[in-house]
Amino acid sequence: MGAPTTTTLEVSIMGQSYVLACQEGEQDALRQAVAEVDREMCSIRDLGRIRARERIAVLAALNLAHAKLSGGASAGAAAPAPAELGARLQRLQQRLDAALDEDGQLL
Repeated sequence: MGAPTTTTLEVSIMGQSYVLACQEGEQDALRQAVAEVDREMCSIRDLGRIRARERIAVLAALNLAHAKLSGGASAGAAAPAPAELGARLQRLQQRLDAALDEDGQLL
């Protein structure tokens, strides 16, 4: 039995193209993950308070990780209300600002 075959997949997240490597047969799962990340990042961007792509990516990662760890929203689940999402994003942004400020990396 040989090593798994790797293939590439071109995807778009927030309008930017990426070429990603994945194992043969896992393209659909990767597309679903990309769609979830894109949805989360676009939602954060559309709130209008955050413009830096890196901050949006970090907040999206935190939101998705929190949802996974708390057994919350997953693909296909109902999205949180905009007010709830806004409050959650504000708390996460404050935590991110505090963490980056401690490291002296806040832009």
